[in-house]
Amino acid sequence: MRATRHNGRSGSHGTYNVKHNDRNFDVKNSDHICEERAAKNIYWDCYQGICEERTMTFSEVEKRFYEEHYSDNVNAQNLRNEEAGHKERNRTINDVLLYKKTCPEETLLQLGNIDKTVPVLTLREVSQEYFEEFDKRFGSHIHILDWALHLDETTPHIHERHVFDASNQYGEICPMQDKALEELGFELPDPAKPKGRYNNRKMTFDATCRLMFLEICSKHGLDIEMEPIYGGASYLEKADYIVQKLRNENERLTQENEQLKDKNDELMLKISDVEELIDDVANDAYTMACETVTETVKEQTHMADMRVIDDAEGKILNANKDPAKKKIITGVFNIIRDSFKMVRNTMHNAIKKTLTNEEVKNRNVETIKAKAHDSIMTRLDRYKEKNPAVTKHKKGIQRGGKEHE
Repeated sequence: MRATRHNGRSGSHGTYNVKHNDRNFDVKNSDHICEERAAKNIYWDCYQGICEERTMTFSEVEKRFYEEHYSDNVNAQNLRNEEAGHKERNRTINDVLLYKKTCPEETLLQLGNIDKTVPVLTLREVSQEYFEEFDKRFGSHIHILDWALHLDETTPHIHERHVFDASNQYGEICPMQDKALEELGFELPDPAKPKGRYNNRKMTFDATCRLMFLEICSKHGLDIEMEPIYGGASYLEKADYIVQKLRNENERLTQENEQLKDKNDELMLKISDVEELIDDVANDAYTMACETVTETVKEQTHMADMRVIDDAEGKILNANKDPAKKKIITGVFNIIRDSFKMVRNTMHNAIKKTLTNEEVKNRNVETIKAKAHDSIMTRLDRYKEKNPAVTKHKKGIQRGGKEHE
């Protein structure tokens, strides 16, 4: 008999909807669900446990958990965003709950298939023991929010949802998968290589959980195949299969391809990192430009005004030979010069105030960011055109991974 353990957060229609798990919808519209057997489903959550009279849906349970545990982080980060002039980055608890990188991860547990399975009581006992061991080992950073034992579909199975969290640099608890796994002591599958899509702590964690589930099955006397089949080959977990396949491929790669891969990894920055860099540079550049422009305008305008005043004074003095009149004329022009100095400072402050106005600044910074983004993307495209081997290598790796997702 085969044991199934699959993980995921989102699919083609976005993040997984927890309403499917606690049947918080009209099951009459679902052909694959038997309405009569749906009443026998078993539900558990971190607030109510297992109970027949449930006062909270899974959706409400998860939102409450996120509010109680992550509101401090969300509020503090929003305040930091506003202080940095990026109010548009603010998020709500609901945003964090539904975002594919911070939403709960869902695990499906199943023993056997439509042709052969185990008694419902056995599946429940095995799963509950697995959840207890899971919480004992990982509960400091991984929290099981809810699970549902479905008896109303062709094969009994369990949907379980959990969230990873850890403290950030400010000491605030927030959903962070990799940091949580690092603090739990999980290493990379291949410590000698950089962390990446095919070499990360989550792969080690999944393999550990799968083995733990199988060992509990064996302890209950179940005849479980320890090496499930995936993609036509034996493996301990999907992630392990991918790692092994890539290792085999790497043995055939030449040293030149290895160098190209390393260079490609360095140059192909994630767009999110590029955007963050552009944000910082654009704000700094605009601030420096405002200071330079206002100072330059002030000096150049003052010099031009003084030249006009000097020329006018010279012409009037030349036209008058009376020393008394010349003295009066000189005095008047000195007053004019002093007045223009005051105007210069007033104009300088007005220009600076206009350029630093929040609305004007945001509009101009966005323009700078857009041009910088286009410039960077253009340079990357030129690089790829000049180095087709790097682009070809990257696409080959991506295709190799997608074949086994």
